[in-house]
Amino acid sequence: MDIRYSTNPRDVKRYTTEELREEFHISNLYEADQVKAVYSHVDRMVTLGVMPVSETVSIDKGIDVWANFGTHYFLERRELGMFNLGGSGVVVCDGKEYALGYKDCLYVTMGTKEVLFRSDDPANPARFYIVSAPAHRACETRLITLQEAAKRPLGSQETANKRVINQFIHPSVLETCQLSMGMTCLEPGSVWNTMPCHTHERRMEIYTYFEIPENNVVFHLMGQGDETRHIVMKNFDAVISPSWSIHAGCGTSNYTFIWAMGGENQAFDDMDEIPTTELK
Repeated sequence: MDIRYSTNPRDVKRYTTEELREEFHISNLYEADQVKAVYSHVDRMVTLGVMPVSETVSIDKGIDVWANFGTHYFLERRELGMFNLGGSGVVVCDGKEYALGYKDCLYVTMGTKEVLFRSDDPANPARFYIVSAPAHRACETRLITLQEAAKRPLGSQETANKRVINQFIHPSVLETCQLSMGMTCLEPGSVWNTMPCHTHERRMEIYTYFEIPENNVVFHLMGQGDETRHIVMKNFDAVISPSWSIHAGCGTSNYTFIWAMGGENQAFDDMDEIPTTELK
């Protein structure tokens, strides 16, 4: 498991491009029949990628749960949310099977002892993108399809940010301990994922970008509003966004991204906007 420690915003101002990527950028999450995991000390969030091909894969494959979490199994004191970004697959939670198609989401509650992954077709394997947050109470494991997600259309073609925010793991859809996750889909011709940009000191965020057309990238914007930075993102890359950092991005084409948040509250609109003209 890759461990990332918390960073001070004053120190980040001096980071090189390579240092920024080492601290915040996550790549190569999907390797056949393996669990790739990044543990961030920012709100103790864990980002995982699982791509089962020729075998059924357990969530704790290659992870020393006791050494990393001090627990007997992965979800003893955690909850998680996942999206399938590949071919159809199945997730088995304590013996109960959940079939996930493309862009389907599954919330798995604290206390689930066994989580297994398999693909329906090895030639077109499932790609399970997962974010896990600490939890202190159990809720209900539930599958949420794209059709069942709460929809929030925002933006316009004139400002190049026409998009639909699909809220999956969100208080308006289901109850969780602290984790929130959703998917934002930008329409053709739109490239900004939010503007004006914002911070939310009470919650951190993790993004993963996908459906980026070939030969295109997304510029993920971060840093404090008066001294911004960027990280170039490719298809299926993820990025850790601390609470003190702005949350925004702009692509060379439209794209889709998944956001995951954990922290003090679950209020989606709890944002501190920064006027665009004040950015530096």
